[in-house]
Amino acid sequence: MKLLRFVALFCWLGMSLFAISVGFAAPVVPAATPSTIAVNPAPPAISSETAILMVAGTKQILYEKDSHKIMYPASTTKMMTLITALKRAKLDETVVVAPAAVGIEGSSLELRMLDRLSLRELLFGLMLASGNDAAHAVAEHVGRGSYKQFIAWMNEDAEKIGALRTHFSNPHGLPDPINHFTTAYDLAMIADAGFKIAGFEQFVAQPYHTVMFQNRAKGIPLVNTNTLLMTYPGANGVKTGVTRAAGRCLVASARRNGVLLIAVVLNGGDSRFKDSAALLDYGFRRLAK
Repeated sequence: MKLLRFVALFCWLGMSLFAISVGFAAPVVPAATPSTIAVNPAPPAISSETAILMVAGTKQILYEKDSHKIMYPASTTKMMTLITALKRAKLDETVVVAPAAVGIEGSSLELRMLDRLSLRELLFGLMLASGNDAAHAVAEHVGRGSYKQFIAWMNEDAEKIGALRTHFSNPHGLPDPINHFTTAYDLAMIADAGFKIAGFEQFVAQPYHTVMFQNRAKGIPLVNTNTLLMTYPGANGVKTGVTRAAGRCLVASARRNGVLLIAVVLNGGDSRFKDSAALLDYGFRRLAK
């Protein structure tokens, strides 16, 4: 009887020691909880025909939708007009408005023949009011009377920037179904190049400005057609555009925590501002991860 009790005790001690040794050799590791798993934000649903989201400077593409498809740029053209003017003229030069710049169809700064104003004021009219007459006046002045020379410079500069599927036939973006076209990608590249030029942001980020003339007693108060400048935190550009052929277009930008994002939506209908804001939100969330 004593022998049986001794054997039972021995077996019990052996099993206990084995369980303890197994416990030390293979500790239980808790499973990862959902909060510890990094998840990238889902891309937004974009209704615009083509779109792109780019990080300025690095040119990293965070989102694209048919971004190399040939499209009409409408007044987003004026980004290139602004760049070409900033590179080749001084802001304090006086512009005398020539007859050819007066009465151009579409959006207008209401220029009159022989109006006198600085190039700086004219460029505010170009970018805030999206004045087609202002674009023509800029081209004639900077081209030293040669409208065609200015257009040649626009195309030359676009090619250097890397906008290789873009061609301009005018400085304002009125329709030319054969010779005036671009892509969402190219417009993002143009905006990116613009932000590297001194003075560019001054004109594309300004929500309000009163254009002053040297020959008029009163100026013309303007509100930027890009309403994101007044509604989206960090917004600092860039340019709206709309024609029947192009639809409603927008090149938008915003800077947060030292990061500048550029969003382009073409033929976006009434959703161009919503689409652009959604793209910018997506980009900032993604880069914060």
